[in-house]
Formats: sequence, C-alpha cells, structure tokens
Amino acid sequence: MFKPLSLYIGLRYTAAKRRNHFISFISLTSMIGLMLGVAVLIIVLSVMNGFDRELKQRILGMVPHAVIQGDDVLEDWQRVDSIATEHPSVIAAAPFVQGQGMVTGSGNVRGIMLNGVLPEEERTVSIIENHMIDGKLDDLRSGEFGIIVGKLMASSLRLQVGDRVTVVMPEATVTPAGVLPRLKRFTVKGIFSVGAELDGNYTLVHMDDASKLMRTGGKAQGVRILVDDLFKAPAVAREVAESMDGRFFVSDWTRTHGNLFQAIRMEKTMIGLLLMFIVAVAAFNIVSTLVMVVTDKKADIAILRTMGATPGRILRIFIVQGAVIGIVGTLIGTVLGVLGANNISAFISWLEVVLGHQFLNADVYFISYLPSQLQWRDVYIISGAGLAMSLLATIYPAWRASRVDPAEALRYE
Repeated sequence: MFKPLSLYIGLRYTAAKRRNHFISFISLTSMIGLMLGVAVLIIVLSVMNGFDRELKQRILGMVPHAVIQGDDVLEDWQRVDSIATEHPSVIAAAPFVQGQGMVTGSGNVRGIMLNGVLPEEERTVSIIENHMIDGKLDDLRSGEFGIIVGKLMASSLRLQVGDRVTVVMPEATVTPAGVLPRLKRFTVKGIFSVGAELDGNYTLVHMDDASKLMRTGGKAQGVRILVDDLFKAPAVAREVAESMDGRFFVSDWTRTHGNLFQAIRMEKTMIGLLLMFIVAVAAFNIVSTLVMVVTDKKADIAILRTMGATPGRILRIFIVQGAVIGIVGTLIGTVLGVLGANNISAFISWLEVVLGHQFLNADVYFISYLPSQLQWRDVYIISGAGLAMSLLATIYPAWRASRVDPAEALRYE
C-alpha cells in the first residue's frame, strides 16, 4: 500500500528502538505528562460542572427561583399566583410566609429560616417531597403546629419525628411580666435531606401556623415562582410584577445565591487555566525530545538529503514523529479522563467507606458528596488544545532538522 515518504519515515523513527535510551525515556515522559495533564483537566472540570449542577438541582430546587412581595403582606395572594402562572416561562407558583428565628431542643439551640407553606402548593415549586427521609409534606396540617427539619438539624438537636421543639422569634412581646420573646412549641412531623447546607437551617411549617406566629393576619408575605430557565428568573419576575396593579417588590436567586454560582464559575476558569499550563508543559517537552532526536539523527538526515529529500520533506518527517507523541498522549489522556469523570463520584464514596472519613461534610460544604458531570464540549476543547500545542511544539525542532547541512553532518562519519 502506498504511504507518503514523510509519514512512513516519521512512523519508523517513532517505532524504532533508539540507541540513545535517554531520548526514548524523554519521549515516554513527554507522552505520559501530556496524557496525565489531559486526563486530570477533564476530571477536574467535570467535578466543577458537577458542583454547578448540584447548585441548580438541589439548592435552587429548594429556594425560590424568584419571589414577588408586597409592601407588607399580600392581601390577595391567589390573584398574584394566578397572574404569575399565566406567564409562559413560569412553571408554578406558591405562597409563603418567611422569618428568621431559633429552635431549641435537647438543650441545644440552632438558628433557622422558618418557611410557612401550603403543602399542596409547595410540592409544585420545590423538590423537598422527593428528599423526605422520614414523614411527608402532607403531615403539615393547619393548627397542629408541625415542623419539618433538615437531617443536619435533626442530628445536631437529636430530634426524631414526634419530638417537641421550641421556636423562638426575634420579635419581643410586652406582657405584664415584662418583655418576653415570642415563642411556640412545635412537633417534628418530618425530616428531609438534600445533602446541602439547607439541611442545617431550613425548616417548613404550615402557612397558617406561621402567619399566627409572625402575626401576618392569615395572609402570605409573598409568592415564590418556579421558572423554566434559571437565568431568565430576574426578567420573568419583573415582567410578572409589572403586569399587576399595585406596588410589588421582586427578588430572585441571583441575589440570594448568585455568589455561589459566580464562585464556581471563577474557580472552574482559574483551575482550568492552571491545569492547561500543565498540559502545555507536557506538550512542549516534545520540543526537547525532538531536538535531541534531530541531533542523534543528523547523519540519517544528511543521507536523506543527498538522496534527494527536500527540506520540506525532512520538516514533515519530524513533525510526524512529534505529532505521534502528542496524538497518542492526548487520546489516551482523553479516554482516561472520560472514564475518571464518569466514575470519580463512586470512587470517592468507596474511598470514604474504606478510610472511614467523609471528605465533604455538609456542615462545611453545601453538599456532602463529590459530584461529577462530564460535558463533551469541555472534552473537545481540552483534546483540541492538547493536540494543537503538541503540533505547535514540533515546528521548531522539525525546522532545525530541515536546516541540517549534509556536508557538515557527514564530515566525521
């Protein structure tokens, strides 16, 4: 079968066992370095993508995408709910009453975000029903003063379903006995776990009970909406508010949790850039490899020149040789990176079991496990960059080879 001479000789040089074992060693380390750099970059960016996904699915599945509120309370939340759901980008809407306070149980105290909801409405805008580990959302009934807490809070306060806790609100109440904080006894009706920081401070009660505790007169403080595209939430909330008569205030996830997204994106960019330098160092090790190969093969180059090989053909021979190192290293690294990205979560879970140590504690991090999401766009960019840098690294040594003077190279042969 016909093969171009440059390709044929370049492949022969790559496959041949060299007399100089040091050159072979440098070639191997260049390939391994490129392979590891590409693999690690794919795995790390997949983990960053996983954190980004968990933010969207877990934290933003619990907290509002957007909120519409009045000056104090909504006199007619049903009307706001109805108008909001008519917007083509709004999937669902639900009323809420919200306040900050403390909960005491078993002699311990913990700060909480108290959310008063209607169970039948809340399940349309929240993922909490899918993450109940004890009890259910429908156990919240008006007048029973039940509360649903997160797993971390239940563990911290040593709570189980059926236990009683005291909720303390910051507003003071003046009584004949003096100024006393507003407090109420609640019964734990359920425990949820989303594997995030919300497990430690997020609580749910029935909206009627919350309105009595916070004295909103049985009215909702606002309506939270679920939109089909997270990044359209600010615009959608404004459009809904502007379509209604009266004065309304809007808020969205970019104000409450947008800093987390920005941190993840910045970290992904910076880590990707730093790891790309590792790939670049490995790729440009090919330069030193080929320079030594050219020095070792000067006599061969001179003979090829005397037999009629043009400088361009010599140039292509050594470009082929360097490209083989880059292509093989990049392809193997890509395969290892894809396999690693798809299995890193299971591997870390297994390692935690073996070592008996949890690397990601939900008390510190917003999730309790290492997520990973492989995006083929990242794979294409990383692989393409690795190949491009590998080919770029071959140009100078190959040019040096094409400039070898046959008479000078054969003088002492």
